[in-house]
Amino acid sequence: MTLLCPLRTPLDASGLSLKSTSRQPSSSPRIAGPSTRQEDTVPPDSSHSKTFTSDEMADIFDRIAPYLPAHLETLGANPSGCLTYTFKPFTGTSKMPKLPQEFRDDPRLEYVRESEDAAEYRLRECAEFILYEVYEKACGLWTDAAYVAALRAVIKDAPQRWAAYERESRALEAAYSHLRTPQAAAEWLAAISRLVDAQVRLSAAAEAFDDRASEIADVHDKHSGSDLGRDEALTRAGHPEAHSWCIADAEDYRGTYWGSPQYAPLVVQTQALIEAQDAHVSKVGRLAGTSAH
Repeated sequence: MTLLCPLRTPLDASGLSLKSTSRQPSSSPRIAGPSTRQEDTVPPDSSHSKTFTSDEMADIFDRIAPYLPAHLETLGANPSGCLTYTFKPFTGTSKMPKLPQEFRDDPRLEYVRESEDAAEYRLRECAEFILYEVYEKACGLWTDAAYVAALRAVIKDAPQRWAAYERESRALEAAYSHLRTPQAAAEWLAAISRLVDAQVRLSAAAEAFDDRASEIADVHDKHSGSDLGRDEALTRAGHPEAHSWCIADAEDYRGTYWGSPQYAPLVVQTQALIEAQDAHVSKVGRLAGTSAH
């Protein structure tokens, strides 16, 4: 790959400061935590910095050009000593960017001891630092994109299933509230029957949504290494309204749930609601001397 890497901002007369990593060559790249932006800067460490002229930086960029990620659009540095770069959007469906280790065999990048050639040592050390930083950013952006792509693949009809649950929830609330009206006394058994029907429909809607929610929760769990929060990831997947969906942790869908109903899968919350309604109706019937079931 050939990529021109001009300085985005001209350097001032004092040159460019970039932090020194002072590390020996390693067998694999160090990839740290990702960032969410596709345009960013890497500030220098003022306590461990070296100064490079614009000509030296142009030389470094020329050396590393063949090894830069394919999605990288621009790479430069500003007078403050910050790397600046932008990337084309990642889809998340391609392979994660990986720093090609062939750069270590490149005659212009392979390791030399500082005692052997101090000038080349500092240039190659800076080149390696920039490669690591760029791939760190690229991997972070890819990780976020893969998270979003995975969510898009499993959300499917989740919005429709959630809407169905909310519709049945309102219907159940209406049927339950009706029991408290004077009119319900004249049709008590019929009103109780409608309540039970509404409970059954809500349970079915909750189960249907949980089937989809468990898949979404699995994606959240699998991509926990992303810097994106769950709501942000769902928003990027095209569903900003999903912040109101009831999606529990992945492990809560795999067995008996013992925690608070507030954070439980929808089926557990629904069952708790129905049990509370049944207990209330039974108590009313018992106190009134009537049969509620």
